[in-house]
Amino acid sequence: MKKFIIPLFLSIAFLSVSCSSDSENTEESNFSIPINIGDYWTYDVDTEGTISRDSLFIQSEVQVNNFTYKKFETRNNTATGFYSSVLRNNKVRKNGSKLLLSGDVALSAQQNLPVNINLSLTDFVVFNSNAQNNQALNSSAVTGTINQTYNNYPLTITYSLQSYGGETFTSYTSPDGSNYSNVKSTKIKLNVGVTTVQNAGVISIPITVLAPQDFIISTLYLADGIGVVHVNTDTSYTINPLLPINLGIPSSATQNQKEYLDTYVIN
Repeated sequence: MKKFIIPLFLSIAFLSVSCSSDSENTEESNFSIPINIGDYWTYDVDTEGTISRDSLFIQSEVQVNNFTYKKFETRNNTATGFYSSVLRNNKVRKNGSKLLLSGDVALSAQQNLPVNINLSLTDFVVFNSNAQNNQALNSSAVTGTINQTYNNYPLTITYSLQSYGGETFTSYTSPDGSNYSNVKSTKIKLNVGVTTVQNAGVISIPITVLAPQDFIISTLYLADGIGVVHVNTDTSYTINPLLPINLGIPSSATQNQKEYLDTYVIN
């Protein structure tokens, strides 16, 4: 397996992200999104030839600010796939045609990255069955800036998280050969950029280490009445080739991960 190596300067301990719906949207859809207590799904996860298995289920529901959320959990509290890792121990609720996610999302463990990239989300829209292809699902991207020091270099890390509507398929064949009808996709993107400064006497020279680029792109395919049936996640970065300093990191890396639905029970 090609292990995906990310610069240690991206060991972001915590990105505080908060995103809420501007208002409650009661627009309904004939596309069924099952989130009931007792529902569960199992996935075969292929990370560049390394195969693992995730079990995702809804154990309970919780009330927060007069809204009812379903609590997602994974077997033995572990997950290797991007999708199961995002939902693990987090809360989801429906708002008309939308699915809203709240909780702490770890984006590093499921990608086998030696970093900690955590997002704290509040009602982040991850799916809208009525969205057009490439339509942004949240009123604005979730953005932020973090300052860190790595090898005595001060780093400024900027990030942007957004989800987008995807394609609609009357019939869909997953790469593993499974067939589904009435499928819609959604896309999640995390964009990251990094800059630093180099001191030359009394002058500080700004340097771009990592030009803003899509760090993680994950496409989820949902089937009517079933839920997520396939996920394709690409993670990549490319360091500035003209970087005048040596941070001791690979100049680039990529990783692809695929998740395939195996079994499921919908109540």
